[in-house]
Amino acid sequence: MRKFLLPLLLLLFFILESIFVELMPPKVFGNEYILVPHFLIIAIILLTVYGPKNYGVLYGFLFGLWFDIVYTEIMGIYVCLFPLVAYICYKLMKVLQTNIVMVTFISILGVALVELGAYEMNVLIKRTGMTFATFSMDRLIPTLILNLIFIILTIYPFKKHFEKLAMSLDA
Repeated sequence: MRKFLLPLLLLLFFILESIFVELMPPKVFGNEYILVPHFLIIAIILLTVYGPKNYGVLYGFLFGLWFDIVYTEIMGIYVCLFPLVAYICYKLMKVLQTNIVMVTFISILGVALVELGAYEMNVLIKRTGMTFATFSMDRLIPTLILNLIFIILTIYPFKKHFEKLAMSLDA
């Protein structure tokens, strides 16, 4: 049963992202900001930092593929972005200290990389006409703030759970 807990947890965050989008009002704080929850990639980044070696990249690939199949019309954006961001975060954490403040910063950086990667891909294939300044003010910054709040609320429980998972696999 314990071996199914991690995939079920990631599946929960996959589903919570779409529920959050459906329940979010169109006008937030009087403006039409675009708030994009990235709960799944945050969980994958935290799994990469605190969990067993290579699990983050593997689950990043699997859930990136599933994300592409379910949510996007273009196959390959998230299947490449999720494991790439997990790998970058893994390499950064080998150099940096693994304290909660640094992991929070790296997680926000990972969310920003996913957002920027998806935006640039959509610009490249001409699926969006949004300028980078508009993207930054209306989508990127509000998204980073939303996901920072999520990270602050969940980093400690994730840390404990993923460290316990890593120790159970080492034993």
